[in-house]
This record gives sequence, C-alpha cells and structure tokens, in this order.
Amino acid sequence: MTPSKQERPAHHRTVVSYVQRGERMTVGQQRAWDTHWDRVGREVKALPEGPVDFTAWFGREAPVLLEIGSGMGETTSQLVAAAPELNYVAVEVYKPGLGQLLLRTEALGATNLRAFRGDAVDLLESHVEPGTLAGVRIFFPDPWPKKKHHKRRLVQPEFVKLLASRLRPGGTLHMATDWESYAEQMLEVCSAEPALRNLHDGWAPRPEWRPVTKFEQRAVEEERVSHDLMFERIQPEPS
Repeated sequence: MTPSKQERPAHHRTVVSYVQRGERMTVGQQRAWDTHWDRVGREVKALPEGPVDFTAWFGREAPVLLEIGSGMGETTSQLVAAAPELNYVAVEVYKPGLGQLLLRTEALGATNLRAFRGDAVDLLESHVEPGTLAGVRIFFPDPWPKKKHHKRRLVQPEFVKLLASRLRPGGTLHMATDWESYAEQMLEVCSAEPALRNLHDGWAPRPEWRPVTKFEQRAVEEERVSHDLMFERIQPEPS
C-alpha cells in the first residue's frame, strides 16, 4: 500500500531543495496554461490518495519517464518531442516554468507530456508505485554551492533510495551537473545505494541527444566542466 501523506516514511525530507519564486506568467504562458493544464497537469497537493494511474492519464500503455525540475522547459520540451514512445512526466514547483513548458511543447506538436506542480518527494512517496518508472532524469538541479547549504541539495542518500525503489529493474537514473562538488556527491551517494549500479566507470559520456541547457552553456563560458552520471536499477534478489 502506498503511504498516505499523514503516514510519511521516516526518511521524508524536511529541508526543501528549491527556492519559492514568483508566479506571474507572460500572456503566452497563461494562454498555454489555460488551454492545456486541465488535461495534462496536476497539482501534487491536490492528488487523491494512492498512486497515479499513468496508463489511464496518457490513454495508453508506454514506459513512464520522470524528469525532476523541468525549469523553463526548453530542454524538456525537446526531449519530450524526441521520444514520442515515452509517457514523459515532468515535475516542477515553478508555475511560470510549467506554463513555458506547455507553450514550448505545444509549439513542437508533442502530445506525450504530463506535468505535476509540486514537490517531487511528495509525488514519489505517495503517488508513484514502487518498480514502475522506466527512468528518472535530474538535469542541472540547484547546486547550492555554499558548503553550509549542501544539505539543501536534492541528491541525498534517502532521496536516492526513494528514487531507486520507484524504478523498475533495468530503469535508469540519469543526472547532470556543472558543479564539480555536486557531481562528486552524486557519484558517491548513488554508488553507495545497493539497488543501483553505475553504467559507466565513473562519469557517463555526455549523450548527444541531451540538448545543451542555458546552465550548461553558462558553465562553458565560466570554464566549468559538466558531468553526466547514469545508474541502473538492479534486479532485486529473490526472497
């Protein structure tokens, strides 16, 4: 049984990894929101108890891939459009970013996107069944570069344990960051999770299919190296 919000596992994160920002949208973002949100979007806090039925929501059976932190949607919309075979799900806290994602996805003619507004931890804990996700992507999460703020980083042991539990065997966790210390933390944390194995010897090669984000371009200009990491959910041992 999926735990209710009143019965959170002990590992529930009390320090959030994101900053609350304004919600004023442009005319285009608001139009896209008004046009598409009721069909393709859900508020995490308003979800009924229990897991989301992704097959019913998408209207088809297909691998479900979750992207955490879609930002302003420039990269996510391209990835959605490039993989029509996937049921692509984005979770983001920033309403104008989701409005922009809907606008960009509409412009590309993609129909295989569904989106959540809210906390990814709440979504995963209470509304995603274990062993169901084909993949999770976390591209350039907030690095919280100051050491005193490292506890706010999203990729922590308990969160990775939660992610691993929601991946199906063979499902992948793909991360990217342009902050060296965060990349090293990601590598250490994910390597220590027994349900995951690194698909590469250390860093993964940068995939050609991943668009260059504005954060990655800024990193190039500031002479920071971006790292990709890719882990796979291993087959559980028979009980």
